[in-house]
Amino acid sequence: MNNIPLKLLVVTYAPTILFEGKLQSYPPYVNEMDVWFKCADKVKILAPFGYPTKVFLKPFENKNIDRLYIPFVSFHTFRNIVLSVFQIPYIIIQLFRGMFWANHIHFRCPGNVSLLGCIIQIFFPSIAKSTKYAGNWDPNSNQPWSYRLQQAILRNTFLTRNMKVLVYGEWPNETNNIHPFISATYTEAEKLPFVKRDYSQPLEFVFAGALVVGKRPLLAVQVIESLNKRGILAVLHMYGDGPLMLELQSYILEHQLEAYVILYGNQDRTVVKERLINAHFNILPSKSEGWPKAVAEGMFFGCIPVATSVSCVSWMLGEGKRGILIAPDLEQAVSKIIDTLTHKDLDAMAEAALTWSQQYTFDRLEADIKAVLEGRF
Repeated sequence: MNNIPLKLLVVTYAPTILFEGKLQSYPPYVNEMDVWFKCADKVKILAPFGYPTKVFLKPFENKNIDRLYIPFVSFHTFRNIVLSVFQIPYIIIQLFRGMFWANHIHFRCPGNVSLLGCIIQIFFPSIAKSTKYAGNWDPNSNQPWSYRLQQAILRNTFLTRNMKVLVYGEWPNETNNIHPFISATYTEAEKLPFVKRDYSQPLEFVFAGALVVGKRPLLAVQVIESLNKRGILAVLHMYGDGPLMLELQSYILEHQLEAYVILYGNQDRTVVKERLINAHFNILPSKSEGWPKAVAEGMFFGCIPVATSVSCVSWMLGEGKRGILIAPDLEQAVSKIIDTLTHKDLDAMAEAALTWSQQYTFDRLEADIKAVLEGRF
């Protein structure tokens, strides 16, 4: 930027919390933002300083982050709506303050705060801007009106100028400011060569994700149960925790699935990585996804993904060439898996998955972020 200090403003709804003397937030968000912050000379985060529920936190590496306080806003109850109406003018003032200060504005979308930010940025056409749209960009998906409005503003190159909009997947007929942008977990150094699995052995499946309704963990369990009933020996290793843990435990005990479904709870990423290196499949029958990180992580090691066709999953799986696209229906899902086991070249599918995913390393992510901030992306 011609030796001009890069002053980066981040507009996000993710809480930035001062805990034990350190600024902290959600771990996956922190991991990526640490990369953005490495490229900036000065950083300000415009975000809530607290959150009404307990969250899992990780500290930012950067020790010189300034914060622009905004209150937590929500529109889920009448009381929250009334409070938020009175808080919005203050948030708008803070947005203007931050944007007058910055020479690069980075939005984390979708969200209530980013929607306001998308509107205010219209008044700053000359400032370089970027948006990480972490939700589902699929124009045909069913989404809240506020998400649709954010997408419409971001797509509009008259209202939104000097902006790179980074989305998951490639979508047809998009404006020229929309760019595919893939998150990453593993580095170049963690790449492993493709190794063929023995699919005649008991099949190992991995589920890695929150045990919440949107991830459909019970459907994953029922798929394994059905495969075993049909004479296909399969074991499911489930990593993650959440409100459905007790329900899953009860289902496993009631249906005597202890030998076929193992619940580990939250585990370190190295534990999950070791399992993925040796597993045959990873399964994620989600209702909705932004970036299905668990799918990409399994593919990185040649683990065949089994996933529903939501968000950019079909694109990731090459419309079925790099994995198994299933319907969110037990019988249809099991039939599709059995048909694949019977008629497809599983080694070719697994190798294609590995080759695709290993393009997107954390090293490449760092280079792409630097290119965005330097105007080269």
